[in-house]
Amino acid sequence: MTINDGRLDPEALLEQLRRDEEKAARGKLRIYFGSSAGVGKTYAMLLAAHKLLAEGRQVLVGVVETHGRAETEALVERLPLLPPRLIEHRGHRLPEFDLDAALERFKPVVLDGQPRPLMLVDELAHSNLPGSRHPKRWQDVEELLANGIDVYTSLNVQHLESLNDVVGGITGVRVTETLPDRFFDAADEVLLVDTPADELLARLKAGKVYMGAQAERAAQHFFRKGNLIALRELALRRTADRVEDDVQAWRSNEAIAQVWSTEAAILCAVGPTPRAEHVLRSSARLAQQLGVSWHAVYVETPALKRLPDARRERVLRQMRLAQDLGAATAVLQAQDTATALAAHAREHNLAKLVLGRSPALPGWRRLMGGRPLYEQLAIALPDVDLIEVGLPPAVGHRVEPLPAQAKWGGATRKATQYGLACAACAFTTALAWLLQNLLDEANIVMLFLLTVLAVALRLGRGPAVLASFLSVALFDFFYVAPHLSFAVSDVQYLLTFGVMLAVGLIVGQLTAHLRYQAQVAAERETRSRALFDLTRELSGALQTEQVAKIAQDRLARELHGRAQILVLGSDEQLHAPLPLPPTGEGANDAPDLGTARWALDHGRAAGLATDTLPGNPWFYLPLAAPMRPRGVLCLRPSGLDAVLRPERRAQLDTMAGIVGQALERVHYVEVAQNALVHIESERLRNSLLSALSHDLRTPLAAVYGLADTLTTLPGLPRQGLEMAGALRQESQRIIAMVNNLLDMARLQSGAVRLRREWLPIDEVLGTALQSMQSVLAGHRVQTQLAPELPLVEIDAALIERVLANLLENAAKYTPADSHIEILAEVKDGEFQLTVADDGPGLPAGREDAVFEKFTRAKRESSIPGVGLGLAICRNILEAHGGRIWAERSALGGAAFVLTLPLGRPPDIPREGIEEAARL
Repeated sequence: MTINDGRLDPEALLEQLRRDEEKAARGKLRIYFGSSAGVGKTYAMLLAAHKLLAEGRQVLVGVVETHGRAETEALVERLPLLPPRLIEHRGHRLPEFDLDAALERFKPVVLDGQPRPLMLVDELAHSNLPGSRHPKRWQDVEELLANGIDVYTSLNVQHLESLNDVVGGITGVRVTETLPDRFFDAADEVLLVDTPADELLARLKAGKVYMGAQAERAAQHFFRKGNLIALRELALRRTADRVEDDVQAWRSNEAIAQVWSTEAAILCAVGPTPRAEHVLRSSARLAQQLGVSWHAVYVETPALKRLPDARRERVLRQMRLAQDLGAATAVLQAQDTATALAAHAREHNLAKLVLGRSPALPGWRRLMGGRPLYEQLAIALPDVDLIEVGLPPAVGHRVEPLPAQAKWGGATRKATQYGLACAACAFTTALAWLLQNLLDEANIVMLFLLTVLAVALRLGRGPAVLASFLSVALFDFFYVAPHLSFAVSDVQYLLTFGVMLAVGLIVGQLTAHLRYQAQVAAERETRSRALFDLTRELSGALQTEQVAKIAQDRLARELHGRAQILVLGSDEQLHAPLPLPPTGEGANDAPDLGTARWALDHGRAAGLATDTLPGNPWFYLPLAAPMRPRGVLCLRPSGLDAVLRPERRAQLDTMAGIVGQALERVHYVEVAQNALVHIESERLRNSLLSALSHDLRTPLAAVYGLADTLTTLPGLPRQGLEMAGALRQESQRIIAMVNNLLDMARLQSGAVRLRREWLPIDEVLGTALQSMQSVLAGHRVQTQLAPELPLVEIDAALIERVLANLLENAAKYTPADSHIEILAEVKDGEFQLTVADDGPGLPAGREDAVFEKFTRAKRESSIPGVGLGLAICRNILEAHGGRIWAERSALGGAAFVLTLPLGRPPDIPREGIEEAARL
């Protein structure tokens, strides 16, 4: 985290702070790790839980397997237990961990910021029953951790993915329930629970591990002393590797020494054979022991590209296993495996290359100059360590033979290609025989070379080699004297044959190579063209429906399947802008909204060929965008190749990003349009109100003056006096409304300039009370001013207007003889004034809405007013840098609280104070 001059690197520091913040929000995972069942992992976990429970920590048992052990059951009984979820499976109702109930139970605790709750989830590598949200229990734990819940769990060494085949070779038992090493390495704590082999065997004999016949079978097979010793060594070594990583991380974070990895990463070469799985696991263990990252690469040559679909799918599954083991995977398309691997190793600075043991080449291949892959890499990479992995253990390993149909199909295709090469040579021979009187021997040789070129271009390398040899043989047999014989009358023809064969082989190889490169380039160009076309079409979309239509049509066409775009609406719910095109498969063939929501919330793919609900026929991918995810892409491909093959998956991720960015662009276009319409409507309304209020003031003043004059005329009857008084009162109220409209227009246009002065608030409050004396008649007004209130810098006229509006509002919405209380004090470093009453109060949920323009506490009310008074108050206070809000008062009615910032008033000279005292 330092740069060259020794200072802290700001970017690295910010990144470290971001990681620390994410880690702080995430739950903590502790794994009780052991060599086998019965060492005491669950017992130790329960003891720790009891200790935390005694300290006041909230603890809940999600699932614990006691296996009938009395001591373990006694510890479980004293802890709160989460009821299991019962799942129908093969006619039985079986208990399973209830993830939804656990999240629902702890959600309020996490949101309130209380100490983290603790969940006990035993047997981390357990496989969940079909119908569960996740196929593996460790995925349930991952979701608990993501929601801020601490988890204690247990794990045996044989369940680690990278050690699965090693344990199988030692014990003779292949464990099917495995855990990715990356999840184990990401745990916050790993506690090794160790028991010597002799003591463990004694516990087994005493019935403290398994009961009855199960204990006898275990003693005869898995629980042999040699097995237990070997497993104990594996567990100790694996724990030691993790502790070493923790020490290195601590030294780096504490800057004790600048630690940089001098070991480059590892490259693992994956082949289309069943042994590749063993090579991958060995590479993962080696990378873990060295503390470096590793890459898994599969080179697809023209010959491998023609493999049957079953073998190609096996390669894709092996690449998926490499990703689970923590590798960076890539599929390279190249003409030569060794050259591609060498280029990839040098590009990524990979100092160790791991590959499976190469079979010995036949003698004729050796004579032709052929070399095993190991020797080719040794020549191409003299500075790279080459590691050959031995054959995998035979225990528990079975190679599934290819279907007979696949074998027959591949053999038939190859035979057809070679047959066409022979037919092409025969046709050239017949054509040259007909034209031999017109052509000399050199031109006939050109015809055969042209045939080799055509065969290489259309059929590939192998048929081109056959065509080269056949061309030489046929030319010798038919066109070199003596004819119809392989004998040669002139020794110079041997040179002709050699040159012809060499040229044919070279031209054929180069043509086949260029053909393959053209095919690879065409595939890349097709993928790039699809991305370009999608981007071009989406660039002109201005509505969400247009984006969804373009994306669904393009994705369905490019990926050969069905696609639907689910968009995140303003209600934070997923909805489909366009319906899914109907098919003949039934009405139930539609994406699952629950799975789509999970993919959106977690930012990861779900469904088909993933770790989350892999049985779902749809593949769900979040539509990522710069600001936030905008929806989910739902895809039902015709085959797994679209989501399993790395380059196709990368294309799919890119397409999802393009669609997400288009949706975000459309969203902000709509936001900008709405904002523009709102601004224009506000401007028009303010202009209209300003014009209206300004033009109405003169006639209203005249009406008020005439009404006031009528009330002073002598001899006017009593009824006339009452009518004149009512007219004067109503005209005065209309004048107040017009003034409010004009003030609001001036405030929002920015035409009002504050004339601030340092004044005591009691003077402004007194003026406001005096001006509202007639309005407050019939109400009991009480003021409570804190002693020695400081001066505040305000525009006295505007703040007086605020106080008058609040007092008028209190008098207007409370019955006669109500109590109005005014409280002024300094609180939390601000001047605060509260106007409270004991009236009916504000409707629930409308405390903030009453400050909007033309909004009233009651939408339909006989009380006069247009709903501008409180809006004017908020604008005036915001201009002063203050705030105003409404709440329920201690008197039971409404309370309006306003704050003003405190400042430092200017110093007054002593003679000024004495003069003020005399006045």
